[in-house]
Amino acid sequence: MSDTEPRYDVREQTGDPDHASVDDVIDLVVHRAQNPRTEHEDTHFDRTMATVIDTYGTDPIRTVIHRILVDNEPFRTATNGLEMRNVDGVRIGTAASWFLEELNAQDDG
Repeated sequence: MSDTEPRYDVREQTGDPDHASVDDVIDLVVHRAQNPRTEHEDTHFDRTMATVIDTYGTDPIRTVIHRILVDNEPFRTATNGLEMRNVDGVRIGTAASWFLEELNAQDDG
């Protein structure tokens, strides 16, 4: 993959209206944090995001997700300047990328 190719199939990267927008991903992250799925194989993402949002609030999470999915910043450095632990950037980036994949799969049928 070249440096000019998008790393994530997010609308702001690809320009494809069929891809989920970064706001869709953020909304799903917040929704799942507030309403964790109980008997789902990926409930650990929901619980992790609930903890991270409880710790930092939604605005820094929004910033980190945007930096990762749109600005192509690495998970760890997406937290710079936010008074957030780097490891939480990894947690946020991992969950956001899974949720983006899920949203795009829903749109595929």
